[in-house]
Order: sequence, then C-alpha cells, then structure tokens
Amino acid sequence: MRRDLARKHLDKRLSQWQPTSELASPPRGWIRAIREAIGMTAAQLAIRLSVSQPRVFALEKSEVSGALTLDTISRVAQVLNCTFVYALVPNTSLEAMVSEQAQKKVTERLARVDHTMKLEAQGLSDAEIAAERERIVTELLKSNLRGLWDE
Repeated sequence: MRRDLARKHLDKRLSQWQPTSELASPPRGWIRAIREAIGMTAAQLAIRLSVSQPRVFALEKSEVSGALTLDTISRVAQVLNCTFVYALVPNTSLEAMVSEQAQKKVTERLARVDHTMKLEAQGLSDAEIAAERERIVTELLKSNLRGLWDE
C-alpha cells in the first residue's frame, strides 16, 4: 500500500513535466543557448569556468552529443546563474506503466496455461480467460512488484 501511494505521489509530481517535447534541448544545446541569450561570449564563459575558450566549445559540443557529465553541467549552470535540473520523466504515468506490465505478464502466463489446457481438451472460454486475467492482474498489482519486471 505504501508503494502505491509513493508511486501516485511521484506521478503527480512528474505530471507537470509532461509532455516532454516542451523540454527538448535546443539544437545547439542549453549551455550555448543560455550563453548566447545573455550575450556572453565563449571567451567570457571560459574565464568564469577557469578553462580555455576551445574547452568551452568542446563542452558545448559534448552537451549536444550527450557526453557531458552531470557534474560539469552543474558547474556550468552555476557559472551561468542557472539551476541545473535533472529528472527522468516517464512517457506515461507510473501507474499506467505498472498496469501495462502486469497485463503483459498475465497475458503471457495465461496463454501458456490455456495452450496446455486446450491440448488436454480443457480450454477456457474467452470470457473465463478475461475474468481470470483481471483477477490475476489485480492480485499481482497488490503484491510485490519486483517480479513484474523479470524477463
């Protein structure tokens, strides 16, 4: 129950960041976009970071390619009087992710069982399978979710 509440609380907090397309990085990266927007040259940023001007260009290029470390981005943000925000924003709600995975797992399990039962001429009707799927999904969502993600 506690895990469910934590997931719902996190969903609520993360929902303000969706859709993530609004947060997409500018084509030449955030560092360069902010630097240019405030009228700061690469040479001026280099002085503030105590690095060479070519290093600033390398930092900007590394940001765009995804090779810049979080620590470096944080340091550059501080120098640019910005707050570096780091988050993983789910593409759907966490509740939907868990429910979808539970449905998938149960569907796979029931397909194997149904196949075996049909081989023994004991197959279930579609309505019986649907009812059993819902029962197992509900049970699974109330249990420890760790096994839900096993392949």
